Amino acid sequence: MTRPALFDSHLHLTAARFSMDRDEVLDRARARGVGGMVTIASDPEDARAAVALAARTPGLWATAGLHPHEADRSSPALIEAIERIATATEVVAIGETGLDFHYDSAARSAQLSNFEAHLGLAARLGLPIVVHSRSAEADTAARVAEYGDGVAGVLHCFTGGEALLDAALGADWYVSFSGLVTFVSELAESVRAVPADRLLIETDAPYLAPVPRRGRRNEPAFLPHTCERVAELRGISFEEAAALTTSNARRFYGLEEAA
Repeated sequence: MTRPALFDSHLHLTAARFSMDRDEVLDRARARGVGGMVTIASDPEDARAAVALAARTPGLWATAGLHPHEADRSSPALIEAIERIATATEVVAIGETGLDFHYDSAARSAQLSNFEAHLGLAARLGLPIVVHSRSAEADTAARVAEYGDGVAGVLHCFTGGEALLDAALGADWYVSFSGLVTFVSELAESVRAVPADRLLIETDAPYLAPVPRRGRRNEPAFLPHTCERVAELRGISFEEAAALTTSNARRFYGLEEAA
């Protein structure tokens, strides 16, 4: 029996680690049933590359945004540049943006301002927002609570606790799980707690390869491993998990007519 199509809701196909074999990576993904993907931008330059790649790749879409690691670069002019890029038909969301107080690669004040600017941009454009949050649970939850009514969002690669999960679900946001669920047991309860219509899966490739591929460059062809673990944790079949996460991803990104 043919397995249902999977949707990788968050990966970085423009990463340099894919520069030598990107076409083969895409071929392997399709062979494993990954029928849709969104390649996520980290800055305007990356967003332009993502749009160009999506324009020539069936089943691939892009985002436009500035990663919190790069937030010290943020300015009104840069946000305007992101807004211009986001008018491309290939762009289906703003981001990734958010807060990362683990690495503190950018000043926290700059990260907060950048995140709020992206939330405002998403609201103006009527696009969903892709949010990164690490070691910044309270501040992320506060922004979700403040802006969530006006913006559809997803907490990607979720690793947060109950408070952040409650904030996201209270705002009717989506929650996405990566290959971390295959080896981080603390995520099991969160996987079970997310309503079926708010659940997404992702690879975050080339990062965070799942078991049994840990230690390798991650790629979208490995998404079935994450889907299998999510299905196991929720007590449903692989087919059910694939169908619902694909449907949810297409709804979140406004791609239902492209199915």
